[in-house]
Amino acid sequence: MELMDKTINSYFDVWLGPRDPRVKGWLLLENYTPTFIFSVLYLLIVWLGPKYMRNKQPFSCRGILVVYNLGLTLLSLYMFYELVTGVLEGGYNFFCQDTHSGGEADMKIIRVLWWYYFSKLIEFMDTFFFILRKNNHQITVLHVYHHATMLNIWWFVMNWVPCGHSYFGATLNSFIHVLMYSYYGLSAVPAMRPYLWWKKYITQGQLIQFVLTIFQTSCGVVWPCAFPQGWLYFQISYMISLIILFTNFYIQTYNKKASSRRKEYQNGSTAVANGYTNSFSSLENNVKQRKQRKD
Repeated sequence: MELMDKTINSYFDVWLGPRDPRVKGWLLLENYTPTFIFSVLYLLIVWLGPKYMRNKQPFSCRGILVVYNLGLTLLSLYMFYELVTGVLEGGYNFFCQDTHSGGEADMKIIRVLWWYYFSKLIEFMDTFFFILRKNNHQITVLHVYHHATMLNIWWFVMNWVPCGHSYFGATLNSFIHVLMYSYYGLSAVPAMRPYLWWKKYITQGQLIQFVLTIFQTSCGVVWPCAFPQGWLYFQISYMISLIILFTNFYIQTYNKKASSRRKEYQNGSTAVANGYTNSFSSLENNVKQRKQRKD
Protein backbone atom coordinates (compact mmCIF):
# COMPACT_ATOMS: atom_id res chain seq x y z
CA MET A 1 0.00 0.00 0.00
CA GLU A 2 2.80 2.40 0.88
CA LEU A 3 4.54 1.74 -2.45
CA MET A 4 1.26 2.36 -4.31
CA ASP A 5 0.72 5.62 -2.44
CA LYS A 6 4.23 6.82 -3.32
CA THR A 7 3.72 5.91 -6.98
CA ILE A 8 0.36 7.72 -7.18
CA ASN A 9 1.77 10.77 -5.38
CA SER A 10 4.72 10.96 -7.75
CA TYR A 11 2.37 10.92 -10.76
CA PHE A 12 0.25 13.69 -9.26
CA ASP A 13 3.35 15.76 -8.52
CA VAL A 14 4.41 15.45 -12.17
CA TRP A 15 0.96 16.32 -13.54
CA LEU A 16 -0.08 19.03 -11.11
CA GLY A 17 3.16 20.33 -9.64
CA PRO A 18 4.17 20.51 -5.97
CA ARG A 19 1.46 20.33 -3.33
CA ASP A 20 0.67 23.06 -0.84
CA PRO A 21 2.92 22.32 2.18
CA ARG A 22 0.40 23.87 4.61
CA VAL A 23 -1.80 20.74 4.49
CA LYS A 24 1.03 18.20 4.74
CA GLY A 25 0.08 15.38 7.12
CA TRP A 26 -3.58 16.42 7.47
CA LEU A 27 -6.16 13.66 7.94
CA LEU A 28 -7.04 11.91 4.60
CA LEU A 29 -4.98 14.40 2.55
CA GLU A 30 -1.55 12.75 2.61
CA ASN A 31 -2.53 10.05 0.09
CA TYR A 32 -5.31 9.77 -2.49
CA THR A 33 -5.94 6.05 -1.81
CA PRO A 34 -8.41 6.48 1.13
CA THR A 35 -10.53 8.99 -0.81
CA PHE A 36 -10.54 6.68 -3.84
CA ILE A 37 -11.49 3.64 -1.72
CA PHE A 38 -14.33 5.53 -0.03
CA SER A 39 -15.64 6.56 -3.45
CA VAL A 40 -15.51 3.00 -4.82
CA LEU A 41 -17.27 1.66 -1.70
CA TYR A 42 -19.93 4.35 -2.12
CA LEU A 43 -20.58 3.30 -5.73
CA LEU A 44 -20.69 -0.39 -4.73
CA ILE A 45 -23.29 0.35 -2.05
CA VAL A 46 -25.32 2.39 -4.56
CA TRP A 47 -25.28 -0.63 -6.87
CA LEU A 48 -25.73 -3.46 -4.36
CA GLY A 49 -27.79 -1.71 -1.67
CA PRO A 50 -31.12 -1.62 -3.55
CA LYS A 51 -30.63 -5.29 -4.53
CA TYR A 52 -30.11 -6.22 -0.86
CA MET A 53 -33.18 -4.23 0.23
CA ARG A 54 -35.43 -5.54 -2.57
CA ASN A 55 -37.24 -8.14 -0.45
CA LYS A 56 -36.88 -6.38 2.89
CA GLN A 57 -39.12 -3.91 4.67
CA PRO A 58 -37.93 -0.28 4.49
CA PHE A 59 -36.40 1.22 7.61
CA SER A 60 -38.01 4.33 9.09
CA CYS A 61 -34.76 6.05 10.21
CA ARG A 62 -36.88 8.99 11.43
CA GLY A 63 -34.97 9.70 14.63
CA ILE A 64 -31.51 9.37 13.13
CA LEU A 65 -32.57 11.46 10.12
CA VAL A 66 -33.51 14.36 12.38
CA VAL A 67 -30.15 14.17 14.19
CA TYR A 68 -28.17 13.67 10.95
CA ASN A 69 -29.78 16.57 9.12
CA LEU A 70 -29.56 18.84 12.15
CA GLY A 71 -25.85 18.03 12.45
CA LEU A 72 -25.19 18.85 8.78
CA THR A 73 -27.26 22.03 9.07
CA LEU A 74 -25.10 23.22 11.97
CA LEU A 75 -21.86 22.16 10.24
CA SER A 76 -22.89 24.01 7.06
CA LEU A 77 -23.80 27.11 9.09
CA TYR A 78 -20.42 26.97 10.85
CA MET A 79 -18.54 26.65 7.53
CA PHE A 80 -20.50 29.49 5.94
CA TYR A 81 -19.82 31.81 8.88
CA GLU A 82 -16.12 30.94 9.08
CA LEU A 83 -15.62 31.33 5.32
CA VAL A 84 -17.34 34.72 5.21
CA THR A 85 -15.40 36.05 8.19
CA GLY A 86 -12.13 34.59 6.86
CA VAL A 87 -12.61 36.25 3.49
CA LEU A 88 -13.33 39.59 5.16
CA GLU A 89 -10.33 39.27 7.50
CA GLY A 90 -8.01 38.45 4.61
CA GLY A 91 -9.39 41.19 2.36
CA TYR A 92 -9.98 38.66 -0.39
CA ASN A 93 -10.42 40.01 -3.90
CA PHE A 94 -13.69 38.88 -5.53
CA PHE A 95 -12.22 38.96 -9.05
CA CYS A 96 -9.13 36.85 -8.39
CA GLN A 97 -7.42 35.78 -5.17
CA ASP A 98 -4.20 33.79 -5.08
CA THR A 99 -3.38 31.24 -2.37
CA HIS A 100 -0.59 33.06 -0.50
CA SER A 101 -1.60 36.68 0.11
CA GLY A 102 -4.23 36.48 2.87
CA GLY A 103 -1.88 35.94 5.80
CA GLU A 104 -3.47 34.20 8.79
CA ALA A 105 -6.86 34.37 7.04
CA ASP A 106 -5.54 31.87 4.47
CA MET A 107 -4.97 29.31 7.25
CA LYS A 108 -8.45 29.95 8.59
CA ILE A 109 -9.91 29.33 5.12
CA ILE A 110 -7.79 26.17 4.72
CA ARG A 111 -9.01 24.74 8.03
CA VAL A 112 -12.65 25.40 7.14
CA LEU A 113 -12.26 24.00 3.63
CA TRP A 114 -10.84 20.79 5.13
CA TRP A 115 -14.15 20.44 6.99
CA TYR A 116 -15.92 21.17 3.71
CA TYR A 117 -13.96 18.34 2.06
CA PHE A 118 -14.71 16.00 4.98
CA SER A 119 -18.41 16.90 4.87
CA LYS A 120 -18.56 15.40 1.37
CA LEU A 121 -17.66 12.06 2.92
CA ILE A 122 -20.36 12.46 5.58
CA GLU A 123 -22.90 13.32 2.87
CA PHE A 124 -22.56 9.82 1.40
CA MET A 125 -25.10 8.99 4.13
CA ASP A 126 -27.75 10.87 2.09
CA THR A 127 -27.72 8.01 -0.40
CA PHE A 128 -27.50 5.27 2.21
CA PHE A 129 -30.65 6.59 3.90
CA PHE A 130 -32.45 6.54 0.53
CA ILE A 131 -31.45 2.88 0.16
CA LEU A 132 -32.50 1.90 3.70
CA ARG A 133 -35.86 3.65 3.28
CA LYS A 134 -36.26 2.15 -0.24
CA ASN A 135 -36.58 5.61 -1.82
CA ASN A 136 -34.68 4.38 -4.86
CA HIS A 137 -36.34 6.92 -7.17
CA GLN A 138 -34.24 9.58 -5.44
CA ILE A 139 -30.96 7.86 -6.34
CA THR A 140 -30.65 9.58 -9.72
CA VAL A 141 -27.66 10.01 -12.03
CA LEU A 142 -27.40 13.59 -10.79
CA HIS A 143 -27.41 12.49 -7.14
CA VAL A 144 -24.71 9.82 -7.56
CA TYR A 145 -22.56 11.94 -9.91
CA HIS A 146 -22.61 14.91 -7.55
CA HIS A 147 -21.81 12.91 -4.40
CA ALA A 148 -19.14 10.69 -5.95
CA THR A 149 -17.26 13.51 -7.67
CA MET A 150 -17.28 16.18 -4.96
CA LEU A 151 -15.21 14.20 -2.45
CA ASN A 152 -12.56 13.47 -5.10
CA ILE A 153 -12.47 17.00 -6.51
CA TRP A 154 -12.02 18.51 -3.07
CA TRP A 155 -9.16 16.14 -2.24
CA PHE A 156 -7.27 17.68 -5.15
CA VAL A 157 -8.37 21.21 -4.25
CA MET A 158 -7.16 20.78 -0.67
CA ASN A 159 -3.76 19.54 -1.79
CA TRP A 160 -3.04 22.14 -4.46
CA VAL A 161 -5.30 25.19 -4.08
CA PRO A 162 -6.73 25.01 -0.52
CA CYS A 163 -7.58 28.70 -0.19
CA GLY A 164 -7.67 31.83 -2.33
CA HIS A 165 -10.14 31.69 -5.20
CA SER A 166 -11.40 28.27 -4.04
CA TYR A 167 -13.46 29.87 -1.26
CA PHE A 168 -16.37 31.16 -3.33
CA GLY A 169 -18.18 28.00 -4.45
CA ALA A 170 -17.77 26.39 -1.02
CA THR A 171 -19.22 29.47 0.69
CA LEU A 172 -22.34 29.52 -1.51
CA ASN A 173 -22.75 25.76 -1.25
CA SER A 174 -22.53 25.87 2.55
CA PHE A 175 -25.33 28.45 2.63
CA ILE A 176 -27.51 26.37 0.30
CA HIS A 177 -26.87 23.32 2.49
CA VAL A 178 -28.11 25.19 5.56
CA LEU A 179 -31.45 25.56 3.76
CA MET A 180 -31.41 22.05 2.30
CA TYR A 181 -30.52 20.03 5.40
CA SER A 182 -32.82 22.06 7.62
CA TYR A 183 -35.62 21.23 5.16
CA TYR A 184 -34.81 17.51 5.17
CA GLY A 185 -34.46 17.46 8.96
CA LEU A 186 -37.85 19.09 9.46
CA SER A 187 -39.49 16.90 6.81
CA ALA A 188 -38.51 13.83 8.84
CA VAL A 189 -41.06 15.03 11.41
CA PRO A 190 -44.55 14.34 9.93
CA ALA A 191 -46.22 17.17 11.86
CA MET A 192 -43.87 19.69 10.20
CA ARG A 193 -44.41 18.64 6.57
CA PRO A 194 -47.47 20.86 5.88
CA TYR A 195 -45.41 23.94 6.81
CA LEU A 196 -42.42 23.21 4.52
CA TRP A 197 -42.77 25.31 1.41
CA TRP A 198 -39.21 25.99 0.25
CA LYS A 199 -38.12 22.70 -1.38
CA LYS A 200 -38.60 24.06 -4.92
CA TYR A 201 -36.56 27.15 -4.09
CA ILE A 202 -33.61 25.07 -2.86
CA THR A 203 -33.09 23.74 -6.41
CA GLN A 204 -33.45 27.26 -7.79
CA GLY A 205 -30.85 28.41 -5.26
CA GLN A 206 -28.50 25.64 -6.35
CA LEU A 207 -28.79 26.72 -9.99
CA ILE A 208 -28.15 30.36 -9.02
CA GLN A 209 -25.14 29.17 -7.02
CA PHE A 210 -23.63 27.44 -10.07
CA VAL A 211 -24.17 30.47 -12.31
CA LEU A 212 -22.60 32.83 -9.75
CA THR A 213 -19.65 30.47 -9.31
CA ILE A 214 -19.07 30.40 -13.07
CA PHE A 215 -19.20 34.20 -13.16
CA GLN A 216 -16.78 34.61 -10.25
CA THR A 217 -14.42 31.93 -11.62
CA SER A 218 -14.49 33.56 -15.06
CA CYS A 219 -13.36 36.81 -13.44
CA GLY A 220 -10.16 35.01 -12.44
CA VAL A 221 -9.66 34.02 -16.08
CA VAL A 222 -10.29 37.54 -17.44
CA TRP A 223 -8.34 39.35 -14.68
CA PRO A 224 -5.77 36.69 -13.70
CA CYS A 225 -3.72 36.59 -10.53
CA ALA A 226 -1.33 33.97 -9.16
CA PHE A 227 -4.15 31.44 -8.79
CA PRO A 228 -3.52 28.53 -11.26
CA GLN A 229 -5.61 29.00 -14.41
CA GLY A 230 -6.13 25.27 -15.01
CA TRP A 231 -8.16 24.98 -11.81
CA LEU A 232 -10.39 27.82 -12.93
CA TYR A 233 -11.13 26.20 -16.29
CA PHE A 234 -11.87 22.90 -14.57
CA GLN A 235 -14.27 24.54 -12.13
CA ILE A 236 -16.15 26.28 -14.95
CA SER A 237 -16.50 22.95 -16.79
CA TYR A 238 -17.74 21.16 -13.68
CA MET A 239 -20.26 23.89 -12.91
CA ILE A 240 -21.62 23.66 -16.47
CA SER A 241 -22.14 19.90 -16.02
CA LEU A 242 -24.07 20.56 -12.79
CA ILE A 243 -26.21 23.24 -14.42
CA ILE A 244 -27.21 20.80 -17.16
CA LEU A 245 -28.06 18.01 -14.71
CA PHE A 246 -29.84 20.22 -12.17
CA THR A 247 -31.84 21.98 -14.89
CA ASN A 248 -33.00 18.60 -16.21
CA PHE A 249 -33.91 17.57 -12.64
CA TYR A 250 -35.86 20.80 -12.11
CA ILE A 251 -37.83 20.35 -15.35
CA GLN A 252 -38.57 16.69 -14.62
CA THR A 253 -39.55 17.36 -11.01
CA TYR A 254 -41.45 20.63 -11.06
CA ASN A 255 -42.45 21.63 -14.61
CA LYS A 256 -43.73 18.15 -15.54
CA LYS A 257 -45.53 17.79 -12.20
CA ALA A 258 -47.28 21.11 -12.74
CA SER A 259 -48.25 20.01 -16.26
CA SER A 260 -49.51 16.67 -14.89
CA ARG A 261 -51.62 18.43 -12.27
CA ARG A 262 -53.17 20.67 -14.92
CA LYS A 263 -54.09 17.60 -16.99
CA GLU A 264 -55.56 15.87 -13.96
CA TYR A 265 -57.64 18.94 -13.21
CA GLN A 266 -58.89 19.08 -16.81
CA ASN A 267 -59.68 15.36 -16.78
CA GLY A 268 -61.48 15.80 -13.49
CA SER A 269 -63.62 18.58 -14.95
CA THR A 270 -64.50 16.40 -17.92
CA ALA A 271 -65.40 13.55 -15.62
CA VAL A 272 -67.76 15.82 -13.69
CA ALA A 273 -69.33 17.01 -16.91
CA ASN A 274 -69.72 13.46 -18.13
CA GLY A 275 -71.17 12.43 -14.78
CA TYR A 276 -73.77 15.17 -14.99
CA THR A 277 -74.70 14.23 -18.54
CA ASN A 278 -74.91 10.55 -17.72
CA SER A 279 -77.05 11.21 -14.64
CA PHE A 280 -79.38 13.41 -16.64
CA SER A 281 -79.75 10.71 -19.30
CA SER A 282 -80.46 8.11 -16.62
CA LEU A 283 -83.10 10.35 -15.12
CA GLU A 284 -84.78 10.72 -18.51
CA ASN A 285 -84.76 6.96 -19.02
CA ASN A 286 -86.32 6.37 -15.59
CA VAL A 287 -89.11 8.85 -16.31
CA LYS A 288 -89.79 7.17 -19.63
CA GLN A 289 -89.87 3.73 -18.01
CA ARG A 290 -92.35 4.93 -15.35
CA LYS A 291 -94.57 6.45 -18.07
CA GLN A 292 -94.45 3.17 -19.98
CA ARG A 293 -95.51 1.24 -16.84
CA LYS A 294 -98.43 3.64 -16.30
CA ASP A 295 -99.54 3.12 -19.81
